[in-house]
Amino acid sequence: MKELESLLKTKAKLPLSKKTVLNITFASILIKDEVSSVLKPFDVSIEQFNVLRILRGQNGNPSNLQDIQERMISKMSNTTRLVDKLIVKDLVERHICEKNRRKVEIFITDKGLKLLTIIDPIIDKTEDDITAGLSRDELEQLNLLLTKLRT
Repeated sequence: MKELESLLKTKAKLPLSKKTVLNITFASILIKDEVSSVLKPFDVSIEQFNVLRILRGQNGNPSNLQDIQERMISKMSNTTRLVDKLIVKDLVERHICEKNRRKVEIFITDKGLKLLTIIDPIIDKTEDDITAGLSRDELEQLNLLLTKLRT
């Protein structure tokens, strides 16, 4: 990370595309580190938190590993391993579907839902703190630009 920071601070003329990618990468790492540090006391990783939010969004309906994987922010996550860790923490449950024994259904537990009610406002405040240096117009413009970059 220090390498990224020093590249951005250097007086050398970097191509604008390189400077942009470095800035986005650097900002991404800083944001991920900040969110990770907020989740650490709850013994939940960013990826596990994402799985919990996905399952909460099912409103009591089951999900399966493939559906969770498709909705993950980080497509490189090992969903099976994440779910297994959340099961050990009693935050999710895995059941074999009675109609189709090959189908595995995953549900968030009451404990998982309660944990999210505690974490959500902390994450909201962290996101507000991270973006506090930008005006509403700047945030809207940044979102437009980042969306355009991804499409």
